[in-house]
Parts: sequence; structure tokens; C-alpha cells
Amino acid sequence: MADKTFADGLHSNCSFITTQDQLSTAMRALAAQPFVAVDTESNSFHAYRERICLIQLSIPGLDFIVDPLLSLDLSALGEVFANPVIQKVFHAAEQDVAGLRRDFGFALANLFDTMWAARILGWPQIGLVDLMWTMFGVRTDKKYQRYNWGKRPLAPEALAYARRDTHYLLPLRERLAKELAEKGRAEEARQVFIQLAHTPAAKPPFGPDGFWRMKGVRDLSGREQAVLWQLYLWRDRVAKAQDRAPFRVIADSMLLMLARACPRTPADLAAMRGIPAQIARRYGQALLAAIAAGQEGPIPEPPPQPPRPEEADMQRFQALRAWRQGVAAQRGVAADVVLSNAMLWALAKRRPTTLADLEGIEGLDPWKRSSYGSDILRVLRRQVVGPYRK
Repeated sequence: MADKTFADGLHSNCSFITTQDQLSTAMRALAAQPFVAVDTESNSFHAYRERICLIQLSIPGLDFIVDPLLSLDLSALGEVFANPVIQKVFHAAEQDVAGLRRDFGFALANLFDTMWAARILGWPQIGLVDLMWTMFGVRTDKKYQRYNWGKRPLAPEALAYARRDTHYLLPLRERLAKELAEKGRAEEARQVFIQLAHTPAAKPPFGPDGFWRMKGVRDLSGREQAVLWQLYLWRDRVAKAQDRAPFRVIADSMLLMLARACPRTPADLAAMRGIPAQIARRYGQALLAAIAAGQEGPIPEPPPQPPRPEEADMQRFQALRAWRQGVAAQRGVAADVVLSNAMLWALAKRRPTTLADLEGIEGLDPWKRSSYGSDILRVLRRQVVGPYRK
């Protein structure tokens, strides 16, 4: 294998894999290991069509960085990911799993998430940057968190950053797995990992459906919303054509300013504070056309608001929330480590009365049902006798 080794002080070899032969050799090495550290780097901060641009993999003594933007057959990597004998070690796996499923159709089996393990144990620090510094004395430059991983060639410093994201995961996993076992939390973590492995494929982050999620859109008048809608659609078309993140074409805040001011002429647009001159020059005619269309066109209908919870459901949710807060405080963990808000609402609305009823609540895995089921039913029964009061 033609290794490209990075001089970043790590005591292992690193290969930047760009050919099928290199990938085949790497996959044979991975297939022989019980644990493989995994991370990905995407271009979500820069591209309209987000995609995974690097896949990092580490085993003892070897780090690999795969370039998936090349025409490589990654099926052997998919086999490693789906192999239940090999544990794949991630940090904050959800986004990586969603991207791997979206871009390559990969299925994940036997996953370990170091962030969730740390959360379940109540560690005060759960971010990888902090953990690498605390446990290994390694500092990483946060500027690469928004690096354009889709560009080529990649800077050596960027590749070194990407490599470090998996290089330390296996010793971190070993420490966490030992503590999970010692504290009787291994099964709890395993159930969380199973759910993470089934994370659905990532959905496109942009598109017309995002209009009503813009900050400030509901503060506008109906006509201003119509103008903003046309500006939003125009920007989406441009961003899609240029394969750029929409905010890199023009920021949301600028669109809101234009919707309120509604400039009619190039001179009006050029006089607006907060609109850069280069934006006015490059897109001026298109912006004015979109504004004019919004002033003449229909006012967009907002999506229906979700129904307000019934009072009895709200009381059950608050009672469950108070119980969860007590459990979390006793354990020294964040409240959602015990149960998520979505689970609390499902319990409040469905009102299970038996342990068997709990099996239908999404996310309420066997460990949670066994550990918390009786307490959950007790809290819900109390609501029948006397509603919760603050």
C-alpha cells in the first residue's frame, strides 16, 4: 500500500486511500479486528447537496482516510459496517450513521457511541475535543469543524485533524466500556447503541419546506411574508444550481430586511444598509424581480399548528417530567438520558396501565421498561387519583 503518512505526532501509520487496491488492503486489515473506530466529514456548511467527503477508520497501529468522492467500490466497507462481529466505534454517531445510510445505503450493526457512553455515565465532559484534551493531552483546532471537506486537494493539516477524530476512539471506548460494566450500565448503553444503529437516512437540509422555520418569518405581515417567500424560492434555486448552502448566497437576515423594505429600484437596493454592495451588484435584478413577484402574488398559508395538548395529557407529562428530573439528579445525568421528551409525551397520551402496554412506546427499550416501567406506571396511576400540581 502506498501510504501517505502525516507528521502529526501520532504513533501509527496513516493511509489516505484513493485507489481500489489501497481500499482492498485496508478492508482486509479492518475485517480482522474486533473494533474499528469510525468518523466522517461532510460538506454541509458549504454545499446545497450535503454529502460525506471523507470516511476515517482506525484500528490499533493503523489509521485510514478514505476519499469517497472518487469512483471507488465501497461495498467491502459496507460489509464491515454490517458485520455484527466487528464493533464500530463512533463519537456522536447519529449524524454519521444517517449520512452513511443516505449516501451509500450502508447498514450498521454492533455500534458503540463514546459520547452516549459518557452521557450515560454522567461524565461532565462529553465533547470529543474536550475528551481528547482531558484524557490524552491532545488539542484540536476547532476551525476545521467548518472546513470545506468537499474541496480537493485537502490541506495536510485538515487531514491530520480528520485522522485524530478516530485515532483516539478505541482507547476512549476501552475506558468507557470498563466503567459501564463496573457501574452496571452496559446493557443500558447497548440498547441506546442499537437504536442509534437504526438511525434513518439523512434528509435534505434545504428546500422550500424550510421557509416557515426561518427566524422572524412569523413576525412579518402577510404581504411581507409573500415577498419573503419569493425571495426564499429564488435563493433556493440559485443555491441548488450553484451547489452552495443557501446562507452562502445571501443570509436569512438580509432576506428579512428586503422583505420589510421592499426596494423597487437598483438605487433603492444600493442605498440599503446591511446589504453588501457585491450582493446588490450580482443579484440586484433578480432580487427586485422576486420582491415585485411577492408584492403581486398570493400570501403563503402557514402550516397548521399542532393541536394544543389536552389538560389531562399535560398534567401527566408534567408529573412524568418531575419524576424524570428526580431520577436524573440522583444518577447525575442529563434528563434525556433517562427518557426523552418524546417518550414522556407518548406515555402521557397513551396512558399505559400495564408493563406490557409499555412495549408500544417508541424508544422505550427493554432496559428502560425493566428499570423504569413500574415507576412510570405508578406516576400515571397517581394522576388518575389526583392530578399533578406544581
